[in-house]
Amino acid sequence: MNFTLRQLAYFKALAEHRNFGRAAEAVHVSQPALSVQIRELERTLGAPLVERQTRELVLTPFGRVILAHAQRVLSAVEGLALAARWRDGLGGQLRLGVIPTIAPYILPEALARLRARDIALDVQVQEGKTAQLLEALRTGALDVAVMALPAEAEGMEAHPLFEDRFLLAGSRARLAALDDGAGLRPEGLGDGQLLLLEDGHCLTDQALELCGRSRGHAQINMGASSLATLCRLVGAGFGLTLIPELAAEAECRAVPEMELRRFSAPEPARTVGLVQRRGSLDPEATGELAALLSEAGRAALVAAHGRIAPNRAA
Repeated sequence: MNFTLRQLAYFKALAEHRNFGRAAEAVHVSQPALSVQIRELERTLGAPLVERQTRELVLTPFGRVILAHAQRVLSAVEGLALAARWRDGLGGQLRLGVIPTIAPYILPEALARLRARDIALDVQVQEGKTAQLLEALRTGALDVAVMALPAEAEGMEAHPLFEDRFLLAGSRARLAALDDGAGLRPEGLGDGQLLLLEDGHCLTDQALELCGRSRGHAQINMGASSLATLCRLVGAGFGLTLIPELAAEAECRAVPEMELRRFSAPEPARTVGLVQRRGSLDPEATGELAALLSEAGRAALVAAHGRIAPNRAA
């Protein structure tokens, strides 16, 4: 049986886009060229793979079976390519995903360290929420991703990088109203307005859990799409929020009106880690990359120290 990897890739694109024109555009060929390859694949396999309809095609039952096999074959080929690309440690191209509550604060330093190590390294960065990055890792669209742990997904392995403590952010007046000398805890913030990121951010889930509040709480506002927006709102006195220490230096510089307080011990924190498909990268390359990212994260944490007022009862 003689079919090609190109035909399988074209069929996978067709199954994803459900349209010959869109699939051809996705794989950068003409529609007639893609159509010819799909017909050739069907001839080789001996049965139709798609039902050709006017607007949107549908996979035949046989097509669904072949799609599952094609995905596994293409994933295995991607693994071979990765093994070749990483055989001598970091090199070639690195497709790196980072969640939004980490990306702005670690990437400049991390990329500088990567480029200092190898100026020829081509780093492709994708920012996205945890679920999006895990899916991109699963499909091979990303090599590695930096996110908060645990990141539970089948076939993934995680490497802890550093601990990132949570801080309370607000205006001076709002924070002073909480400072009674009894110790500051996230579950003891009273009924004040708590501003959080929109749903889908792991930081929102962590903050709700730490503060003991539900999404339906009357004083929960989950509308912001970035930490930068949250910090500007709390700096203007509209409420309180929790931000990671990683963000402290950059956001305090951008919003001088915002102040930060540490929580009493034990301070709540998240673990930032490097996630990859199990066995997809050489252990030496993974270790080298993890060390670089860990150094960049710790540099941001050191820079944050002078921005944070200690809690009196800490």
